[in-house]
Formats: sequence, C-alpha cells, structure tokens
Amino acid sequence: MTREMALLWLAGAFTVVLGLLHFFLPAALDYRTTMLGPARERPAPRPLRLWPTRYVVTPGDRYAIIWVMNHAASYALVSIGLVDLLAARWLLTAEAGRLVALWIAGWWFLRAANQFLFGRRAGDWLILIGFALLGLIHLGAVWR
Repeated sequence: MTREMALLWLAGAFTVVLGLLHFFLPAALDYRTTMLGPARERPAPRPLRLWPTRYVVTPGDRYAIIWVMNHAASYALVSIGLVDLLAARWLLTAEAGRLVALWIAGWWFLRAANQFLFGRRAGDWLILIGFALLGLIHLGAVWR
C-alpha cells in the first residue's frame, strides 16, 4: 500500500464518520430551541419575493432548511468518504479518478474557506486547517 492510498483511506474513514454525524447535528446542537424557542426581540424576517408573489418563510421553515442542508452535506460527505475508501487506487491512477479527486479537493477547500463564517477562534482555525489538509490529500492524488 502506498502512502497516498493510506492517506486517502484515512481521509475516507474520517469523512464517512463526519457525514454520519451531520445527519444528526441539528439535534445534537439543539437547533430546535434556537429556531423555534421563545421569540426574542428581533424584527420579523422579510418575505422572499418570488415574482409574482411573496413566500413567507416561518421559523419552522428555517428549521427544516437546517435539516435539509445537513442531510445534503451528509450525503456528500458519506459519498466522498466511500469513494476514498472503495476507489482509492482509481483516484490515484485513472484519468477520470484524478478528475474526481480534483473535484473532492475543491469541495474540501470550499468547506475550509467557509469555516470563517463561524468566526476566527482557535478552534475555527484548527477545523479550517484540517479541512484544507483533506483538500491537499486529494490534490496529492491529482499531482502524483
């Protein structure tokens, strides 16, 4: 087994676990209380204008969006992890595999850059670095 393949397998195992965690993250972080708890003094959100009508988004709708987006992220993460685990050799050797590895690297770099939406605390920097390293592992498959 090559070093690159071992790194892809480690990345894949981590990514599958992270993806499975994301299926339940809104419950683990208690988003229900944040989104549907007692209203604080805050202005009502403006409706989404969809020509020729308006769509009023409720707090329940926003809570549903959190679940939908976490499930979408979970699906992508588990898929990426399974590709790393089951097709590492293909990612490293086939031309199409290298294109997929490049796409995965881009996905991880995009995720790393978005970590700043959470802030710039020490933990945010560690998470950003970890996701950027996952991107670099996949770039290594492309530049091999």
